[in-house]
Amino acid sequence: MTSPQSTAPEEYDVIVVGAGPTGENVADRTAAAGLRTVIVESELVGGECSYWACMPSKALLRPVAALADARAVAGSREAVGGGTLDPAAVLARRDSFASHWQDDGQVRWLRDTGIDLVRGHGRLAGERQVTVEAEDGGERLLVARHAVAICTGSRPVLPQGVPGLADARPWTNREATGSPAVPGRLAVVGGGVVGVEMATAWRALGSEVVLLVRGGGLLPRMEPFAGELVADGLRAAGVDVRFGTEVASLERQPAQGGSFEVTLVLGDGERLTVDEVLYATGRAPRTADVGLEQVGLHPGGWLDVDDSCTVLGVDGGWLYAAGDVNHRALLTHQGKYQARITGAAIVARAQGRPLDTTRWGAHAASADSAGAPQVVFTHPEVAAVGLTLDAAERAGLRVKAIDQDLGAVAGASLYGDDYTGRARAVFDLDREVLVGVTFVGPGVSELVHSATVAVVGEVPIDRLWHAVPAYPTISEVWLRLLEGCRG
Repeated sequence: MTSPQSTAPEEYDVIVVGAGPTGENVADRTAAAGLRTVIVESELVGGECSYWACMPSKALLRPVAALADARAVAGSREAVGGGTLDPAAVLARRDSFASHWQDDGQVRWLRDTGIDLVRGHGRLAGERQVTVEAEDGGERLLVARHAVAICTGSRPVLPQGVPGLADARPWTNREATGSPAVPGRLAVVGGGVVGVEMATAWRALGSEVVLLVRGGGLLPRMEPFAGELVADGLRAAGVDVRFGTEVASLERQPAQGGSFEVTLVLGDGERLTVDEVLYATGRAPRTADVGLEQVGLHPGGWLDVDDSCTVLGVDGGWLYAAGDVNHRALLTHQGKYQARITGAAIVARAQGRPLDTTRWGAHAASADSAGAPQVVFTHPEVAAVGLTLDAAERAGLRVKAIDQDLGAVAGASLYGDDYTGRARAVFDLDREVLVGVTFVGPGVSELVHSATVAVVGEVPIDRLWHAVPAYPTISEVWLRLLEGCRG
C-alpha cells in the first residue's frame, strides 16, 4: 500500500504498531470485539518469529533431531547408517517455513479478520496519535479513539568498542537463520539460546563450527547442568566449544574465488579465520524511533508496564506495550499471551468496564512472573519453566531440589538405547508447590507444558501425586520427582 501525501487524520478505535505475533494477536482480540483496528508494519507482516527466528530456526533444527533420534535406536540406526543431512533439502524446507520471506498469507489473514494494514514506519505523535512514514516518503496520521499498542519487538545487540566488528559484517540471528548456503567455517560468539541452537544446526549441515563463550558455561540463566549437557552434545557433534574466550578484534579480508573471510583475534592473541561470524550476544528493544519522546518517555529503552501491559508514566491508560518491548519475557509465546491480556484490557476499557488485575484476573499477565516456559532445540533439548534452584534461593524461598536421571525412567528407552538426560524439580516447602522444573534430554520439549501447568497452576504436591503418568512414557519422571520430594 502507498501512503497519500496528506496528514488528514484517519480515525480508528485501536492502533497497533508492529505486526509480529504479539501485534497480530492484540489486533485480533480488539477486532473480534468490534473495535475498528489498524496495524502498522514497516517490514513483513508476521514479524521476527515468522521469518528470522522461531520458524526458520526450528525448521533448521528439526532434521538434526530426527536424524539423531533415528541413530539412537537399533534398527533405524542401521537404516540411516553414516548418512548426513542433505543441506539443499533442509534449506529448501526452511525457506518454505519462512514463506520464502513473503507475507502474502499473513496479509490475507489480516484482511479476512477485518484488520486494516498500513505499511510504513509508525511513530507516536502525541496522545493516541501515530504518524506513519511510507517508503515513498508519504505520511499518514492515525488517531485512536481508545488505545495504541506498541508491539515492535526487539533487535540483536552487537558489543560496542570491538575494533573491526562493523567492517566484518557479522551475522545476527537474521543471517544465521536465513543464509542461502552453508558456510564452510563458522564462528559463533555467545553461549545463549541463539548461539547454541545455531551452532547445532550449522554443524549438522556441514560447517566447521567454533563456539566462543566469554563466561564459564552455556545457557547461564538455566540450571548449570543444562549448559553442561548441551556443551557435551555440541562437542560430540564436532563443535569446538571454548569458554573464557574474548574476541579482541576482527578483520575482514578477500579470500579465494572473490569471496571474503573474517579473522578473529582472540584475547590471548590467537588468530582464528572463518567464513562467517555470528554474534549472538543479546537483544535490545525496538523503541529508539517510535516517538516515545512525544509522550514523555525516553527513546530506546524497555517500556515499563503493569500487569495489564499498560505503559507506566503515560497518563490516561491509552498506551500499551506487549511482547519483547516490555522486557517481561522475550519469548514469542509469552508475547502472544500478553497480547491476549492486552486485547482484553483494551476492550474492557473501551466498553466502560473495570479491569480485573487481581492475580490470575482476566486483565493481568500473571504468568510472566509465575513461570514462562522455554525450550532450547539443541541435541539434547532443554525444556524449563519457573525458577532455577539458585533463583529460588536468592528469592528467599525455603526449597528442596530433586534431581532425576532421565535415562533411568523406563519410557526414556523408547527414545534411544543409550538415553542421556536429567531432570530437576524445585519445590517450595512452605507452600508445598512446584516453583521450577528443568528437563534435559531428547524429546523433553513435550514435557514442558505439563510442568507449566503444575508451576503456573500452583498445583499442590499432594494433588500432583494423583496425576498418574502413563506407562511406558518419559512422563514417568514426574513420579520419580514427586517420590523424591515426599521422601
